[in-house]
Amino acid sequence: MKLYYDKKYVEVQVKKLSFLGRATGLMFKTPSTENLLFDFSRDSKASITSWFVFFPFLAVWLDDKNNILEWKLVDPFVFRIVPRNLFRRLVEIPINKNNEKIIKFIVGKRKGLNRPMIRNS
Repeated sequence: MKLYYDKKYVEVQVKKLSFLGRATGLMFKTPSTENLLFDFSRDSKASITSWFVFFPFLAVWLDDKNNILEWKLVDPFVFRIVPRNLFRRLVEIPINKNNEKIIKFIVGKRKGLNRPMIRNS
């Protein structure tokens, strides 16, 4: 799947989640797990949680054409993360070596990415 930002794109391998899979997302998984795609049939403003997610990840909210609307570096065990905008898709990207190119494309080159203290939306 291609994610578009500033007239550029990055290719991201994702696993599209079933209805049940959307309830758990990255919970109880390892940092080496695959990137997860939450695909909604209509625009949403659903919140997410990182409760029982034991590693940081990048949440990327998309429109129906896969344009990046906003993103946030999420720490483990945050009760509620609320996007500012309506969105159609959400991709959860674990912060690991396999996703380094994707994270740099979206977040940019920032020091301390292994300790995601940076917040942006």
